[in-house]
Amino acid sequence: MFKNFIGFNLASNTHRDNLEKRITNRKSLAISLAVSVIISLILWNIPTEWFGMRGLTVVEQRVIAVFAFATLMWLTEAIPSWATSVLIIVILLLTCSNSSLWLFSADDGVVPLGSLISYEELMATFADPIIMLFLGGFILAIAATKTGLDVLLAKVMLKPFGTNPKFVLLGFILITGFFSMFLSNTATAAMMLTFLTPVLKSLPADGKGKIGLALAIPIGANIGGIATPIGTPPNAIALKYLNDPEGFNMNLGFGQWMMAMLPFVLIVLFLSWLLLLKLFPFKEKSIELNIEGVTKADWQSIVVYVTFVLTILLWVCDRVTGVNSNVVAMLPVGVFCACGIINRRDLEEINWAVLWMVAGGFALGVAMQETGLAAHMIESIPFNSWSPLLMMVGSGLLCYALSNFISNTATASLLVPILAVVGAATVENLAPFGGVAPLLIGLALSASLAMILPISTPPNALAHATGMVEQKDMMRVGLIVGLVGFVIGYAMLVFIGKTGIF
Repeated sequence: MFKNFIGFNLASNTHRDNLEKRITNRKSLAISLAVSVIISLILWNIPTEWFGMRGLTVVEQRVIAVFAFATLMWLTEAIPSWATSVLIIVILLLTCSNSSLWLFSADDGVVPLGSLISYEELMATFADPIIMLFLGGFILAIAATKTGLDVLLAKVMLKPFGTNPKFVLLGFILITGFFSMFLSNTATAAMMLTFLTPVLKSLPADGKGKIGLALAIPIGANIGGIATPIGTPPNAIALKYLNDPEGFNMNLGFGQWMMAMLPFVLIVLFLSWLLLLKLFPFKEKSIELNIEGVTKADWQSIVVYVTFVLTILLWVCDRVTGVNSNVVAMLPVGVFCACGIINRRDLEEINWAVLWMVAGGFALGVAMQETGLAAHMIESIPFNSWSPLLMMVGSGLLCYALSNFISNTATASLLVPILAVVGAATVENLAPFGGVAPLLIGLALSASLAMILPISTPPNALAHATGMVEQKDMMRVGLIVGLVGFVIGYAMLVFIGKTGIF
Protein backbone atom coordinates (compact mmCIF):
# COMPACT_ATOMS: atom_id res chain seq x y z
CA MET A 1 0.00 0.00 0.00
CA PHE A 2 2.93 2.37 0.51
CA LYS A 3 5.69 0.72 -1.53
CA ASN A 4 6.01 3.87 -3.66
CA PHE A 5 7.74 5.59 -0.76
CA ILE A 6 11.33 5.35 0.37
CA GLY A 7 9.92 5.08 3.88
CA PHE A 8 8.66 1.63 2.91
CA ASN A 9 12.24 0.40 3.26
CA LEU A 10 12.18 1.39 6.92
CA ALA A 11 8.95 -0.53 7.41
CA SER A 12 10.29 -3.54 5.52
CA ASN A 13 13.56 -3.53 7.47
CA THR A 14 11.72 -3.18 10.76
CA HIS A 15 9.47 -6.14 9.99
CA ARG A 16 12.51 -8.16 8.89
CA ASP A 17 14.36 -7.34 12.12
CA ASN A 18 11.31 -8.35 14.16
CA LEU A 19 11.12 -11.63 12.24
CA GLU A 20 14.82 -12.30 12.86
CA LYS A 21 14.35 -11.65 16.56
CA ARG A 22 11.44 -14.08 16.62
CA ILE A 23 13.52 -16.73 14.86
CA THR A 24 16.45 -16.36 17.28
CA ASN A 25 14.05 -16.41 20.19
CA ARG A 26 12.26 -19.61 19.20
CA LYS A 27 12.96 -21.36 22.47
CA SER A 28 11.24 -18.72 24.62
CA LEU A 29 8.37 -18.51 22.11
CA ALA A 30 7.95 -22.28 22.27
CA ILE A 31 7.82 -22.07 26.07
CA SER A 32 5.25 -19.25 25.87
CA LEU A 33 3.14 -21.31 23.49
CA ALA A 34 3.34 -24.36 25.73
CA VAL A 35 2.41 -22.38 28.85
CA SER A 36 -0.54 -20.76 27.04
CA VAL A 37 -1.84 -24.12 25.88
CA ILE A 38 -1.41 -25.79 29.28
CA ILE A 39 -3.19 -22.99 31.17
CA SER A 40 -6.01 -23.00 28.63
CA LEU A 41 -6.40 -26.78 28.87
CA ILE A 42 -6.54 -26.55 32.65
CA LEU A 43 -9.32 -23.96 32.44
CA TRP A 44 -11.05 -26.12 29.83
CA ASN A 45 -11.10 -29.22 32.06
CA ILE A 46 -11.40 -28.12 35.70
CA PRO A 47 -14.80 -28.51 37.40
CA THR A 48 -17.19 -25.69 36.41
CA GLU A 49 -17.95 -24.85 40.05
CA TRP A 50 -14.36 -23.67 40.53
CA PHE A 51 -15.19 -20.57 38.49
CA GLY A 52 -17.64 -19.36 41.13
CA MET A 53 -20.44 -18.75 38.61
CA ARG A 54 -23.70 -20.50 39.37
CA GLY A 55 -25.10 -22.38 36.39
CA LEU A 56 -21.95 -22.18 34.28
CA THR A 57 -22.28 -24.54 31.30
CA VAL A 58 -19.68 -26.61 29.49
CA VAL A 59 -19.70 -24.36 26.43
CA GLU A 60 -19.29 -21.25 28.58
CA GLN A 61 -16.30 -22.87 30.28
CA ARG A 62 -14.77 -23.55 26.87
CA VAL A 63 -15.22 -19.89 25.92
CA ILE A 64 -13.42 -18.85 29.12
CA ALA A 65 -10.55 -21.16 28.19
CA VAL A 66 -10.42 -19.79 24.64
CA PHE A 67 -10.47 -16.24 25.99
CA ALA A 68 -7.55 -17.05 28.30
CA PHE A 69 -5.70 -18.64 25.38
CA ALA A 70 -6.25 -15.50 23.28
CA THR A 71 -5.04 -13.26 26.10
CA LEU A 72 -1.84 -15.23 26.68
CA MET A 73 -1.09 -15.59 22.98
CA TRP A 74 -1.60 -11.90 22.27
CA LEU A 75 0.53 -10.99 25.28
CA THR A 76 3.42 -13.28 24.43
CA GLU A 77 3.06 -13.19 20.61
CA ALA A 78 4.18 -16.81 20.48
CA ILE A 79 2.60 -16.72 17.01
CA PRO A 80 1.63 -13.57 15.07
CA SER A 81 -1.36 -11.75 16.57
CA TRP A 82 -3.49 -12.08 13.44
CA ALA A 83 -2.82 -15.84 13.38
CA THR A 84 -4.05 -16.06 16.97
CA SER A 85 -7.30 -14.33 15.93
CA VAL A 86 -7.87 -16.79 13.09
CA LEU A 87 -7.07 -19.71 15.38
CA ILE A 88 -9.60 -18.43 17.94
CA ILE A 89 -12.37 -18.48 15.34
CA VAL A 90 -11.40 -21.96 14.17
CA ILE A 91 -11.37 -23.33 17.74
CA LEU A 92 -14.76 -21.76 18.49
CA LEU A 93 -16.21 -23.18 15.27
CA LEU A 94 -14.98 -26.71 15.95
CA THR A 95 -15.73 -26.88 19.68
CA CYS A 96 -18.43 -24.37 20.60
CA SER A 97 -20.62 -23.88 17.53
CA ASN A 98 -23.76 -25.63 16.36
CA SER A 99 -21.60 -27.17 13.64
CA SER A 100 -18.82 -28.36 15.93
CA LEU A 101 -17.27 -31.84 15.99
CA TRP A 102 -19.62 -34.47 17.41
CA LEU A 103 -17.25 -35.04 20.33
CA PHE A 104 -17.84 -31.46 21.55
CA SER A 105 -21.57 -31.27 20.85
CA ALA A 106 -22.57 -34.26 22.98
CA ASP A 107 -24.13 -33.67 26.41
CA ASP A 108 -22.52 -35.85 29.12
CA GLY A 109 -25.54 -35.45 31.39
CA VAL A 110 -23.44 -34.26 34.36
CA VAL A 111 -22.92 -30.58 33.51
CA PRO A 112 -25.35 -28.90 31.07
CA LEU A 113 -23.78 -28.45 27.64
CA GLY A 114 -25.32 -25.01 27.22
CA SER A 115 -26.14 -22.93 24.15
CA LEU A 116 -23.99 -23.58 21.14
CA ILE A 117 -22.87 -20.61 19.04
CA SER A 118 -24.29 -20.13 15.58
CA TYR A 119 -21.49 -20.97 13.16
CA GLU A 120 -22.94 -18.41 10.72
CA GLU A 121 -22.43 -15.63 13.26
CA LEU A 122 -18.86 -16.69 14.00
CA MET A 123 -17.94 -16.82 10.32
CA ALA A 124 -19.75 -13.55 9.67
CA THR A 125 -17.17 -11.75 11.83
CA PHE A 126 -14.81 -11.96 8.83
CA ALA A 127 -17.27 -9.78 6.89
CA ASP A 128 -18.70 -7.66 9.68
CA PRO A 129 -19.81 -4.17 8.49
CA ILE A 130 -16.95 -2.66 10.51
CA ILE A 131 -14.52 -4.88 8.57
CA MET A 132 -16.02 -3.45 5.36
CA LEU A 133 -15.49 0.06 6.73
CA PHE A 134 -11.79 -0.68 7.15
CA LEU A 135 -11.64 -2.35 3.74
CA GLY A 136 -12.96 0.83 2.15
CA GLY A 137 -10.35 2.85 4.00
CA PHE A 138 -7.55 0.56 2.78
CA ILE A 139 -8.80 0.79 -0.82
CA LEU A 140 -8.87 4.59 -0.61
CA ALA A 141 -5.30 4.62 0.71
CA ILE A 142 -4.02 2.34 -2.06
CA ALA A 143 -5.69 4.43 -4.76
CA ALA A 144 -4.35 7.66 -3.25
CA THR A 145 -0.82 6.25 -3.27
CA LYS A 146 -1.06 4.95 -6.86
CA THR A 147 -2.24 8.27 -8.26
CA GLY A 148 0.00 10.49 -6.13
CA LEU A 149 -2.95 12.13 -4.36
CA ASP A 150 -1.19 11.83 -1.01
CA VAL A 151 1.97 13.48 -2.39
CA LEU A 152 -0.11 16.31 -3.85
CA LEU A 153 -1.95 16.81 -0.56
CA ALA A 154 1.31 16.80 1.40
CA LYS A 155 2.84 19.46 -0.89
CA VAL A 156 -0.22 21.69 -0.71
CA MET A 157 -0.79 21.26 3.03
CA LEU A 158 2.85 21.71 4.13
CA LYS A 159 3.47 24.80 1.99
CA PRO A 160 1.65 27.27 4.31
CA PHE A 161 3.98 26.35 7.20
CA GLY A 162 6.91 28.07 5.46
CA THR A 163 10.56 27.50 6.36
CA ASN A 164 10.62 28.42 10.05
CA PRO A 165 11.70 25.19 11.84
CA LYS A 166 9.11 25.63 14.57
CA PHE A 167 6.25 25.82 12.09
CA VAL A 168 7.70 23.09 9.88
CA LEU A 169 7.56 20.84 12.94
CA LEU A 170 3.94 21.86 13.54
CA GLY A 171 3.20 21.15 9.89
CA PHE A 172 4.59 17.63 10.05
CA ILE A 173 2.63 16.83 13.22
CA LEU A 174 -0.67 18.15 11.85
CA ILE A 175 -0.33 16.73 8.33
CA THR A 176 0.74 13.33 9.67
CA GLY A 177 -2.28 13.45 11.98
CA PHE A 178 -4.57 14.30 9.06
CA PHE A 179 -3.34 11.44 6.87
CA SER A 180 -3.58 9.04 9.81
CA MET A 181 -7.31 9.77 10.05
CA PHE A 182 -7.86 8.00 6.71
CA LEU A 183 -4.71 5.92 6.03
CA SER A 184 -3.18 3.25 8.23
CA ASN A 185 -0.76 4.53 10.85
CA THR A 186 2.09 2.50 9.34
CA ALA A 187 1.47 3.75 5.80
CA THR A 188 1.23 7.33 7.05
CA ALA A 189 4.48 7.09 9.02
CA ALA A 190 6.33 5.52 6.07
CA MET A 191 5.09 8.22 3.71
CA MET A 192 5.86 11.17 5.99
CA LEU A 193 9.31 9.80 6.88
CA THR A 194 10.02 9.76 3.15
CA PHE A 195 9.25 13.49 2.95
CA LEU A 196 11.24 14.12 6.13
CA THR A 197 14.39 12.12 5.24
CA PRO A 198 16.11 14.84 3.15
CA VAL A 199 15.32 17.42 5.85
CA LEU A 200 16.87 15.26 8.57
CA LYS A 201 20.02 14.75 6.48
CA SER A 202 20.45 18.51 6.03
CA LEU A 203 20.32 19.27 9.76
CA PRO A 204 23.50 19.42 11.96
CA ALA A 205 24.49 16.09 13.51
CA ASP A 206 24.60 17.66 16.99
CA GLY A 207 21.25 19.42 16.68
CA LYS A 208 18.29 18.35 18.82
CA GLY A 209 15.68 19.65 16.40
CA LYS A 210 15.94 16.62 14.15
CA ILE A 211 14.95 14.39 17.07
CA GLY A 212 11.78 16.43 17.50
CA LEU A 213 11.04 16.19 13.78
CA ALA A 214 11.52 12.42 13.77
CA LEU A 215 9.27 12.04 16.83
CA ALA A 216 6.61 14.24 15.24
CA ILE A 217 5.80 11.43 12.80
CA PRO A 218 4.81 8.69 15.30
CA ILE A 219 3.03 11.21 17.53
CA GLY A 220 0.99 12.52 14.61
CA ALA A 221 0.26 9.02 13.29
CA ASN A 222 -0.74 7.58 16.67
CA ILE A 223 -2.87 10.52 17.81
CA GLY A 224 -4.40 11.40 14.44
CA GLY A 225 -6.02 8.00 14.08
CA ILE A 226 -8.25 8.72 17.08
CA ALA A 227 -10.23 11.30 15.08
CA THR A 228 -12.14 8.88 12.81
CA PRO A 229 -13.67 5.41 13.14
CA ILE A 230 -11.32 4.10 10.41
CA GLY A 231 -8.21 5.80 11.83
CA THR A 232 -7.26 2.82 13.98
CA PRO A 233 -8.84 -0.61 14.73
CA PRO A 234 -9.64 0.07 18.45
CA ASN A 235 -12.02 2.85 17.33
CA ALA A 236 -13.89 0.45 15.09
CA ILE A 237 -14.03 -2.22 17.80
CA ALA A 238 -15.56 0.20 20.31
CA LEU A 239 -18.02 1.48 17.68
CA LYS A 240 -19.04 -2.07 16.81
CA TYR A 241 -20.26 -2.74 20.36
CA LEU A 242 -21.86 0.67 20.84
CA ASN A 243 -23.84 0.38 17.60
CA ASP A 244 -24.80 -3.29 17.91
CA PRO A 245 -28.61 -3.41 17.32
CA GLU A 246 -28.87 -6.25 19.85
CA GLY A 247 -26.67 -4.41 22.35
CA PHE A 248 -26.47 -0.70 23.12
CA ASN A 249 -27.81 0.31 19.68
CA MET A 250 -26.48 3.87 20.00
CA ASN A 251 -26.23 4.43 16.23
CA LEU A 252 -23.11 6.59 16.49
CA GLY A 253 -22.18 7.93 13.06
CA PHE A 254 -18.86 8.71 11.40
CA GLY A 255 -19.51 12.45 11.56
CA GLN A 256 -20.69 12.26 15.16
CA TRP A 257 -17.46 10.50 16.13
CA MET A 258 -15.35 13.12 14.34
CA MET A 259 -17.26 16.00 15.90
CA ALA A 260 -16.34 14.69 19.34
CA MET A 261 -12.82 13.38 18.77
CA LEU A 262 -11.30 15.81 16.25
CA PRO A 263 -11.05 18.70 18.77
CA PHE A 264 -9.33 16.35 21.21
CA VAL A 265 -6.84 15.26 18.54
CA LEU A 266 -6.02 18.86 17.61
CA ILE A 267 -5.49 19.84 21.25
CA VAL A 268 -3.16 16.91 21.95
CA LEU A 269 -1.21 17.46 18.72
CA PHE A 270 -0.76 21.15 19.56
CA LEU A 271 0.45 20.33 23.09
CA SER A 272 2.79 17.70 21.62
CA TRP A 273 4.24 20.37 19.32
CA LEU A 274 4.96 22.63 22.30
CA LEU A 275 6.53 19.70 24.18
CA LEU A 276 8.84 18.81 21.27
CA LEU A 277 9.91 22.45 20.90
CA LYS A 278 10.73 22.56 24.60
CA LEU A 279 12.67 19.28 24.72
CA PHE A 280 14.34 19.48 21.30
CA PRO A 281 14.97 23.12 20.32
CA PHE A 282 16.20 23.99 16.83
CA LYS A 283 19.54 25.66 16.10
CA GLU A 284 18.56 26.49 12.53
CA LYS A 285 16.75 29.62 11.41
CA SER A 286 15.12 28.03 8.38
CA ILE A 287 14.42 24.62 6.80
CA GLU A 288 13.87 23.99 3.10
CA LEU A 289 11.27 21.36 2.22
CA ASN A 290 11.65 19.50 -1.07
CA ILE A 291 8.86 16.96 -1.30
CA GLU A 292 9.51 14.59 -4.17
CA GLY A 293 6.93 12.32 -5.68
CA VAL A 294 4.93 11.74 -8.83
CA THR A 295 1.41 13.11 -9.12
CA LYS A 296 -0.74 12.03 -12.06
CA ALA A 297 -3.40 13.96 -13.97
CA ASP A 298 -5.02 11.24 -16.08
CA TRP A 299 -8.71 10.33 -15.99
CA GLN A 300 -8.16 7.64 -13.38
CA SER A 301 -6.51 10.14 -11.04
CA ILE A 302 -9.47 12.49 -11.46
CA VAL A 303 -11.82 9.63 -10.57
CA VAL A 304 -9.75 8.97 -7.42
CA TYR A 305 -9.76 12.66 -6.43
CA VAL A 306 -13.52 12.98 -6.87
CA THR A 307 -14.29 9.66 -5.17
CA PHE A 308 -11.95 10.46 -2.26
CA VAL A 309 -13.70 13.79 -1.60
CA LEU A 310 -17.17 12.33 -2.09
CA THR A 311 -16.49 9.40 0.26
CA ILE A 312 -15.21 11.65 3.04
CA LEU A 313 -18.17 14.02 2.63
CA LEU A 314 -20.62 11.12 2.81
CA TRP A 315 -18.85 9.77 5.89
CA VAL A 316 -18.91 13.11 7.68
CA CYS A 317 -22.54 13.79 6.71
CA ASP A 318 -23.88 10.27 7.30
CA ARG A 319 -26.51 11.56 9.73
CA VAL A 320 -27.77 14.01 7.08
CA THR A 321 -27.75 11.63 4.11
CA GLY A 322 -29.00 8.63 6.07
CA VAL A 323 -26.39 6.40 4.40
CA ASN A 324 -24.52 4.29 6.94
CA SER A 325 -20.75 4.88 7.03
CA ASN A 326 -20.15 1.14 6.51
CA VAL A 327 -22.16 1.32 3.28
CA VAL A 328 -20.33 4.47 2.17
CA ALA A 329 -17.04 2.57 2.52
CA MET A 330 -18.09 0.32 -0.35
CA LEU A 331 -18.32 3.29 -2.76
CA PRO A 332 -14.55 3.53 -3.45
CA VAL A 333 -14.32 -0.26 -3.57
CA GLY A 334 -16.92 -0.47 -6.33
CA VAL A 335 -15.78 2.59 -8.29
CA PHE A 336 -12.05 1.82 -8.24
CA CYS A 337 -12.47 -1.86 -9.10
CA ALA A 338 -14.88 -1.07 -11.94
CA CYS A 339 -12.55 1.57 -13.39
CA GLY A 340 -9.48 -0.63 -13.18
CA ILE A 341 -7.78 1.69 -10.69
CA ILE A 342 -7.55 -1.17 -8.22
CA ASN A 343 -6.38 -4.46 -9.68
CA ARG A 344 -5.68 -7.94 -8.38
CA ARG A 345 -2.15 -7.07 -7.27
CA ASP A 346 -3.43 -4.05 -5.37
CA LEU A 347 -5.80 -6.28 -3.42
CA GLU A 348 -2.74 -8.16 -2.17
CA GLU A 349 -1.53 -4.88 -0.63
CA ILE A 350 -4.53 -4.69 1.71
CA ASN A 351 -3.55 -5.25 5.32
CA TRP A 352 -5.54 -8.44 5.74
CA ALA A 353 -3.71 -9.20 8.99
CA VAL A 354 -5.42 -6.22 10.64
CA LEU A 355 -8.84 -7.24 9.32
CA TRP A 356 -8.44 -10.81 10.57
CA MET A 357 -7.13 -9.53 13.88
CA VAL A 358 -10.27 -7.43 14.37
CA ALA A 359 -12.47 -10.36 13.32
CA GLY A 360 -10.97 -12.53 16.06
CA GLY A 361 -11.91 -9.96 18.69
CA PHE A 362 -15.45 -9.79 17.33
CA ALA A 363 -15.68 -13.59 17.48
CA LEU A 364 -14.82 -13.55 21.18
CA GLY A 365 -17.61 -11.05 21.76
CA VAL A 366 -20.09 -13.20 19.84
CA ALA A 367 -19.05 -16.25 21.86
CA MET A 368 -19.57 -14.46 25.17
CA GLN A 369 -23.05 -13.29 24.17
CA GLU A 370 -24.31 -16.39 22.37
CA THR A 371 -23.27 -18.89 25.04
CA GLY A 372 -24.74 -16.82 27.87
CA LEU A 373 -21.32 -16.27 29.47
CA ALA A 374 -21.85 -12.51 29.41
CA ALA A 375 -25.10 -12.87 31.37
CA HIS A 376 -23.41 -15.15 33.91
CA MET A 377 -20.62 -12.62 34.38
CA ILE A 378 -23.17 -9.89 35.06
CA GLU A 379 -24.92 -12.09 37.63
CA SER A 380 -21.77 -13.32 39.36
CA ILE A 381 -19.69 -10.15 39.64
CA PRO A 382 -21.08 -7.24 41.73
CA PHE A 383 -20.46 -4.58 39.10
CA ASN A 384 -23.11 -2.29 40.62
CA SER A 385 -21.03 -1.93 43.78
CA TRP A 386 -18.05 -0.56 41.86
CA SER A 387 -17.33 3.13 41.57
CA PRO A 388 -18.15 4.07 37.95
CA LEU A 389 -15.33 6.62 37.79
CA LEU A 390 -12.84 4.05 39.11
CA MET A 391 -14.15 1.54 36.59
CA MET A 392 -13.70 3.95 33.68
CA VAL A 393 -10.29 5.27 34.62
CA GLY A 394 -9.00 1.90 35.86
CA SER A 395 -9.95 0.10 32.65
CA GLY A 396 -8.38 2.90 30.62
CA LEU A 397 -5.11 2.68 32.55
CA LEU A 398 -5.05 -1.10 32.11
CA CYS A 399 -5.62 -0.69 28.38
CA TYR A 400 -2.89 1.97 28.19
CA ALA A 401 -0.41 -0.25 30.04
CA LEU A 402 -1.10 -3.32 27.89
CA SER A 403 -1.03 -1.39 24.61
CA ASN A 404 2.51 -0.25 25.26
CA PHE A 405 3.65 -3.87 25.03
CA ILE A 406 1.17 -5.62 22.72
CA SER A 407 -0.85 -4.57 19.69
CA ASN A 408 -3.45 -1.92 20.46
CA THR A 409 -5.88 -3.96 18.35
CA ALA A 410 -5.26 -7.04 20.50
CA THR A 411 -5.69 -5.00 23.66
CA ALA A 412 -9.01 -3.56 22.48
CA SER A 413 -10.16 -6.99 21.31
CA LEU A 414 -9.58 -8.35 24.80
CA LEU A 415 -10.94 -5.52 26.91
CA VAL A 416 -13.85 -4.04 24.94
CA PRO A 417 -16.04 -7.21 25.04
CA ILE A 418 -15.53 -7.46 28.82
CA LEU A 419 -16.22 -3.78 29.45
CA ALA A 420 -19.28 -3.99 27.19
CA VAL A 421 -20.63 -6.61 29.61
CA VAL A 422 -19.71 -4.41 32.57
CA GLY A 423 -21.37 -1.42 30.93
CA ALA A 424 -24.59 -3.37 30.36
CA ALA A 425 -24.68 -4.21 34.06
CA THR A 426 -23.93 -0.70 35.30
CA VAL A 427 -25.82 1.57 32.91
CA GLU A 428 -27.50 3.46 35.75
CA ASN A 429 -24.25 3.94 37.69
CA LEU A 430 -22.44 5.19 34.58
CA ALA A 431 -25.20 7.67 33.66
CA PRO A 432 -23.71 10.60 35.69
CA PHE A 433 -20.46 10.19 33.72
CA GLY A 434 -22.03 9.96 30.29
CA GLY A 435 -23.08 6.30 30.15
CA VAL A 436 -21.48 3.40 28.34
CA ALA A 437 -19.99 5.39 25.44
CA PRO A 438 -17.20 7.05 27.49
CA LEU A 439 -16.37 3.66 29.02
CA LEU A 440 -15.77 1.91 25.67
CA ILE A 441 -14.47 4.88 23.68
CA GLY A 442 -12.06 5.54 26.55
CA LEU A 443 -10.50 2.14 25.87
CA ALA A 444 -9.99 2.97 22.19
CA LEU A 445 -8.47 6.32 23.13
CA SER A 446 -6.17 4.75 25.75
CA ALA A 447 -4.92 2.15 23.26
CA SER A 448 -3.91 4.84 20.76
CA LEU A 449 -2.16 6.94 23.42
CA ALA A 450 0.22 4.09 24.30
CA MET A 451 3.52 4.95 22.58
CA ILE A 452 6.41 4.86 25.05
CA LEU A 453 8.48 2.14 23.35
CA PRO A 454 9.63 1.35 19.80
CA ILE A 455 7.57 -1.85 20.03
CA SER A 456 4.43 -0.02 21.15
CA THR A 457 3.28 0.90 17.63
CA PRO A 458 4.58 0.46 14.07
CA PRO A 459 5.08 4.27 13.65
CA ASN A 460 7.28 4.23 16.77
CA ALA A 461 9.33 1.38 15.32
CA LEU A 462 9.75 3.24 12.03
CA ALA A 463 10.88 6.44 13.75
CA HIS A 464 13.34 4.48 15.88
CA ALA A 465 14.65 2.73 12.76
CA THR A 466 15.80 6.08 11.34
CA GLY A 467 18.59 6.10 13.94
CA MET A 468 17.63 9.65 14.93
CA VAL A 469 15.62 8.71 18.03
CA GLU A 470 16.93 7.00 21.13
CA GLN A 471 14.59 4.87 23.21
CA LYS A 472 14.95 7.15 26.24
CA ASP A 473 13.74 10.15 24.20
CA MET A 474 10.80 8.17 22.83
CA MET A 475 9.89 6.94 26.30
CA ARG A 476 10.01 10.42 27.83
CA VAL A 477 7.92 12.04 25.11
CA GLY A 478 5.53 9.11 24.77
CA LEU A 479 4.86 8.99 28.51
CA ILE A 480 4.15 12.72 28.77
CA VAL A 481 1.94 12.83 25.67
CA GLY A 482 0.12 9.65 26.71
CA LEU A 483 -0.68 10.74 30.26
CA VAL A 484 -1.64 14.30 29.30
CA GLY A 485 -3.83 12.91 26.52
CA PHE A 486 -5.34 10.40 28.94
CA VAL A 487 -6.41 13.10 31.41
CA ILE A 488 -7.75 15.42 28.70
CA GLY A 489 -9.44 12.54 26.91
CA TYR A 490 -11.40 11.25 29.87
CA ALA A 491 -12.39 14.76 30.94
CA MET A 492 -13.66 15.34 27.41
CA LEU A 493 -15.51 12.01 27.26
CA VAL A 494 -17.35 12.71 30.51
CA PHE A 495 -18.21 16.21 29.31
CA ILE A 496 -19.58 15.17 25.93
CA GLY A 497 -21.37 12.23 27.55
CA LYS A 498 -23.18 14.57 29.91
CA THR A 499 -24.03 17.05 27.15
CA GLY A 500 -25.60 14.31 25.02
CA ILE A 501 -23.23 14.43 22.02
CA PHE A 502 -23.02 10.64 22.33
